[in-house]
Amino acid sequence: MLQSYRCTAQEVEAERIEKKSRFIARVAPAATQEAAETFVAKVRQMHSDANHNVPAYIIGVQAEIQKCSDDGEPSGTSGAPILEVLKAHTLVNTVVVVTRYFGGTLLGRGGLIRAYAGTAKDALVKSGVALYTPHRKVQVTVDYTAAGRIENVLQTQGHVPTAIDYTADVTFHLLLLPEAAESVRMQIQELTADQFL
Repeated sequence: MLQSYRCTAQEVEAERIEKKSRFIARVAPAATQEAAETFVAKVRQMHSDANHNVPAYIIGVQAEIQKCSDDGEPSGTSGAPILEVLKAHTLVNTVVVVTRYFGGTLLGRGGLIRAYAGTAKDALVKSGVALYTPHRKVQVTVDYTAAGRIENVLQTQGHVPTAIDYTADVTFHLLLLPEAAESVRMQIQELTADQFL
């Protein structure tokens, strides 16, 4: 069954300073691992002079692909905390890269974890969350005598066609929630005396 999922709403950037080190988090939606890796490469190129560009992402509605890297920071102090922030917000199809420009003062293990996770969280909050609900593409073809009734019923129930083709017959192109598809089919069947495609 098609399943809804939460993803970051848009690409944004957030920044914080911790003991003179500059942390810049950039977050974006990414539907595939290739898109996530392309985004990571783009951020690394943008901040090629930075000390670290730490990526983390979760791809797939069931969080099938999870990847992070510490990019030279002590093990477990940067990539994993960012990944945990994504999990805590129950986000998928989302990529985060936190860039660090070292300010000369060591932050220690706890300080690094707080800085990387905190900057990632700042970016996610700034971005907002989008709820993606998969829809089914449905086409309904009827003759002209039934077209007006069908269009009226669809719009009354909030099923606005994405397009309508007027050819020999009338074809309505719809995006329907999976649970609404059967109800719509039954109504059209009743209105057309089963004369539809």
